[in-house]
Amino acid sequence: MNATVRLPTRPRRPRARGRLPAMLPGLLALVLAACSGPVLANPPADRPSAAPRTPAPEALADPRPVVLPRDDGPHDRLTEWWYYTGHLAAADGRTFGFEYVIFRAERGGFPVSWASHLAITDESANRFAYGQRSEIGPGVDQSPRDASGAPSGFALRLVGTDPARPATGASTATGASTAWTMTGSGGRDTLSAALGPAEAASTAMPMGLGLQLALTPLGPPVLHNDAGWVDFGAAGGSYYYSRTRMTAAGTLVVNGERVAVNGTAWFDHQWGDFIAVGGGGWDWFAVNLDDGTDLTVSLVRSADGTYPLIYGTLVRPDGTSRHVARGEISVDALGTWTSARTGATYPSGWRVRVSGAGLDVTVVPTLRDQELDTRATTGVVYWEGSQRVTGTRAGRSVTGNAYVELTGYADRAAATP
Repeated sequence: MNATVRLPTRPRRPRARGRLPAMLPGLLALVLAACSGPVLANPPADRPSAAPRTPAPEALADPRPVVLPRDDGPHDRLTEWWYYTGHLAAADGRTFGFEYVIFRAERGGFPVSWASHLAITDESANRFAYGQRSEIGPGVDQSPRDASGAPSGFALRLVGTDPARPATGASTATGASTAWTMTGSGGRDTLSAALGPAEAASTAMPMGLGLQLALTPLGPPVLHNDAGWVDFGAAGGSYYYSRTRMTAAGTLVVNGERVAVNGTAWFDHQWGDFIAVGGGGWDWFAVNLDDGTDLTVSLVRSADGTYPLIYGTLVRPDGTSRHVARGEISVDALGTWTSARTGATYPSGWRVRVSGAGLDVTVVPTLRDQELDTRATTGVVYWEGSQRVTGTRAGRSVTGNAYVELTGYADRAAATP
């Protein structure tokens, strides 16, 4: 049977008056979109007519095999991101979710551009806060490379600023410049980012937030769509792999308090010569079950509300994985949540089923408001947040955690109220 997708109809809302926030030169034209899921969702859905550039040897023939740790590193492609989400706990029982991402974009003659988002969900205190950075130029990429110039991992160091808060964007409470960093090779990764009291785009944690984490994989990397290549047709294509279950240990800064934490993380790495697919946005699910099963599902919408692309990947407890076809996937939204800040209405809570895996789970947000307004760096408002999971797998009860990302539900061009 065909995939079933039942999501609430979102009401149209009038455009707010105003103008787009100031962006980095080139980013307005690049129109990056926040995405740990399948694609960037800004129209048009075709290859851009960018200024000529000299392609790297890797860009001459697609698809080609994904080779790690070489492909952990940056690529000379139009679009790329390194994306982490995870679930952490403190010794006193408090629980947290986090999102941390760095985007890379190159467009014709523009300098390489970068953007980064950091978000922390304090599940126990019902608080959510986030921040963003952007920077232009090749200096962000400090990745190790061999004699041929090929990377053997990634090392990204983004100082930059929050364009919406240029006076405070790269400063802590002491005024010292801070860098947001990601390093990794073969799944042994380190993450570091911090926001001072004046930087968090939320009043939930006025004393600032941050993280310092060390990650180690618990299983092999997973190549999506079987070989790690997703063909978007006229829109191009993307290489895409994940490390769906990693240990995470270190420190969170939550409203100025340093908290030692342990838990798990999910890593997505995607790159390719694409800008946009699915002008209506997408819903992306990353699920970790307590029996060791991991699942990702992507539902990509066109501007007319149809779903031209639905796919997923199931990772079994032994680390083997398989592609999940759209005919196996059924997603039913159980409710909605409307943002008082942007007026966007998002689905909130889902029943997710994969018929070929005997999987039937309910996914519920730990906090209904986990919306990020990143128009200053990536041109979009989106919702991404931690979830609790209950249900059955092959007839047995399971529980777990998840992250869900929702794009296209807010008017990207509307000015901040």
